[in-house]
Amino acid sequence: MSSPRSRPTLFARGSWPEARRITAILRTETAGGVLLIIAAAIGLIWANTPWSGAYEALRDVQLGPSALHLNLSLETWAADGLLAVFFFVVGLELKREFVAGDLRDPRRAALPVVAAVGGMVGPALIFLAVNAGNGDAVRGWAIPTATDIAFALAVLAVVSSHLPTALRTFLLTLAVVDDLLAVTVIAIFYTDELQLPYLGLALIPLAVFAVAVQRGVRSVWVLAPLAMLTWWLVHESGVHATVAGVLLGFTVPVLTTRSGKGDPTAQDPGLAEWFEHKIRPLSAGIAVPIFAFFAAGVTIGGLDGMVDSLTDRVTLGIVVGLVAGKALGILATTFATAKLTRAELDSDLSWVDVIGVALLGGIGFTVSLLIGELAFAGQPRWEDHVRIGVLVGTLTAALLAAIVLRLRNRVYRRIAEEEARDDDNDGVPDIYQQGK
Repeated sequence: MSSPRSRPTLFARGSWPEARRITAILRTETAGGVLLIIAAAIGLIWANTPWSGAYEALRDVQLGPSALHLNLSLETWAADGLLAVFFFVVGLELKREFVAGDLRDPRRAALPVVAAVGGMVGPALIFLAVNAGNGDAVRGWAIPTATDIAFALAVLAVVSSHLPTALRTFLLTLAVVDDLLAVTVIAIFYTDELQLPYLGLALIPLAVFAVAVQRGVRSVWVLAPLAMLTWWLVHESGVHATVAGVLLGFTVPVLTTRSGKGDPTAQDPGLAEWFEHKIRPLSAGIAVPIFAFFAAGVTIGGLDGMVDSLTDRVTLGIVVGLVAGKALGILATTFATAKLTRAELDSDLSWVDVIGVALLGGIGFTVSLLIGELAFAGQPRWEDHVRIGVLVGTLTAALLAAIVLRLRNRVYRRIAEEEARDDDNDGVPDIYQQGK
């Protein structure tokens, strides 16, 4: 019998430092973005191989208690369950920006909010114009209106290293408002039955969760059951369950008043920063990549299937709506609001940067695919064309956005290098340094 000292343990020596290194890496947006893109690529490639049947079988595996109406497929669990974790982190970030960041100024916060509205109206109008007189196809008008926040932030994280943080804040606000509006559209136009009692009941655990975090409670045994109950009630109401994640994130305090000695009005970071530090690795390393793996599994059907889809007006409406409608809608409303009102673009941004963000807005996946399923349920031909249209539109928008933002990244990197050189020279131009 081996001695306790020699017995192998679950956490061997050195495992904790290694775990800390992994979680530290996952807290960086670039690492999370790379994982998301890799997972999405695996899902897309697998779904278009001779072994696609195995992928579909895995995606359709049912798990969960039927008594609670949670006997869901793995794909649904990824989109409704795991993605709620990501939206919780998004809620934390967005609240921090509104309370202590750049968006605390209403004049700056107004632009991304208005941009989200314009980014939904533009694609809808284009889809309706392309499909005018195309029968029931007009039911899909909302498909190109949604921005996939997870994919958009991933692309931004991968292509940027010197872009201003205000650019990410603008995109984050735009995408969250966009998703909330898209969920509202689903509830009004694509939900057969909205269960208001469940939605009202969800406010109870949400309120208790809010009181707990406001009092500084950090116990997972207290907060996790409240969060899961809130999620389940929102899910049962017919509203997209990821909204529960955003709402829970909004309840967490960003600042807390310092007690004890010193200035009683001074404020320290609140629980939002602590939660984000703990949960971001779970979101970036597990939740979002698994969602991407299942969401990206679009079966194209070879060259013939692609050609057939791209000649269909539904597919064209989605592609043009995501690529052109989103960009024009976001840019036009943002520019008009800045010129006609007191709303201001962040001083760190230029209008070329806004063009890059507007193109990123055309990255639509989760909610777009969900709306497509709801709009064309029972019509397999259009369901397949919706998936291909969303895929082509998303990849095109991502590519164009990456080109624009990489060019802008070079500009900001050159500016940063010049500023660093000036700092080294104590602000004295190089020509005078050389003459010393």
